[in-house]
Amino acid sequence: MSKVKNKEPGKSLNTIVSDLTKPLKTHYGFTPWILFLTAIMLLGIGAYIIQLRDGLGVTAMRDYISWGLYISSFIFFIATALIGMLISAVLGLIGIKWITPIARIAEMIAVGFALWAGLVIIFDMGRPDRFWHLFVYGRVQSPIVWDVTVVITYVAISILLYLLPLIPDMPFLKKAMTDQAKWKQKMYHILSFGWVGSEGQYKLIKRLIRVLAVLIIPVALAIHTVTSWLFAMTLRVGWDSTIFGPYYVTGAFVTGGAAVVIAMFIFSTDFRLKNYITHFHFDKMGRLMVLLMLVYFYFNINEFLVPGYKMKLLEKPHLYGLFQGDFALMFWLVQIGGMIIPIILLLFKKMRKPLPSLIIAIAVLIGAFFKRYIITIPTLMHPHLPIQNVPAEFHTYWPTTFEWSITMMAIAGAVLVVTILAKLFPIMPIWEIAHEEGITNEEMNEFTGNN
Repeated sequence: MSKVKNKEPGKSLNTIVSDLTKPLKTHYGFTPWILFLTAIMLLGIGAYIIQLRDGLGVTAMRDYISWGLYISSFIFFIATALIGMLISAVLGLIGIKWITPIARIAEMIAVGFALWAGLVIIFDMGRPDRFWHLFVYGRVQSPIVWDVTVVITYVAISILLYLLPLIPDMPFLKKAMTDQAKWKQKMYHILSFGWVGSEGQYKLIKRLIRVLAVLIIPVALAIHTVTSWLFAMTLRVGWDSTIFGPYYVTGAFVTGGAAVVIAMFIFSTDFRLKNYITHFHFDKMGRLMVLLMLVYFYFNINEFLVPGYKMKLLEKPHLYGLFQGDFALMFWLVQIGGMIIPIILLLFKKMRKPLPSLIIAIAVLIGAFFKRYIITIPTLMHPHLPIQNVPAEFHTYWPTTFEWSITMMAIAGAVLVVTILAKLFPIMPIWEIAHEEGITNEEMNEFTGNN
């Protein structure tokens, strides 16, 4: 196998294992970070308890704007989770080697955000105790049933795609983590599934990973296509579009790619893995982001050019509201600051280095979050029937403190999942890194004592 570029040649197996397991042993910023995320989640849990007690009246959602911040956040979470498919499946299947150090990071993000995407749907329900009715009484004609089905399937495959490549790492963890708690040792032993490092086991694990990588592609495409159909199949101004499927999928790749770049910077710096996640990897991710954002930019033009050219009666107030009305500031900040400027900056090699890449990725990710808000809210404010004979608050929408608290809880929860996984398991596959350094299976078995 070819070696990853820009990485120190000739690392010994002992060095690789030490480098990749050291963050699992000592990490002084871990406890404060966990406490910070826990505090955000506790605040959100308190807000959700009040929402359960008093009903959705504590939110700003009303008869007309019935989809608010929660549904916007759901789309954002699903979008972020889709990056696992792009990195691990698509790029992995075509043999791109530079993804090796970041593939597991992408899968961690996919697992964390996909898990919480399902919970965000629960937050949007006034009667979550009736959620089980969807499985008992749901109709196959309903896009909501399709959405729940593909979300559950995607979560299951993502977890498997994360866990399977971990199995060959378990012997290394059992040897390197002997000074850790007994429950960790027990967990590593269970997750090893009797791994002894034979040639047959390596062939089997690679075959299984490949099968899952193939399976997750249609599921991942379906998950965001079906999500887009929840909008496109509704008779609403701004949503009546045939491009929503590929438009949402491309936007999801952009969102997830930005999340991966941010995680790459944090892990390479905080976990001291700059010899593994190098400038080369940031440069490659920057190039990939330019490609994805150019395609996404094309779909953005389509989204507004076609209805703007025809300018149907009901489209006019919707488009004016976006371009120069109440949502104009958010709209142009998202389009220019979250897409156009990042595309231009990432064309320059200096901007594809770690720190500039981090700043650009943060801008893209924030823009992606509010882009989902813009897709959802303005359309609901322009129903086919006029808004009349209702209280004044029915005419506008801005999320309440309860909605922001619960949404921030979901974001903190997804980040917490990624953080815990990064603390329990190496964020890079030890065995694959070793293979790329020319270390044989026999040498790895001798190191772990599996001979």
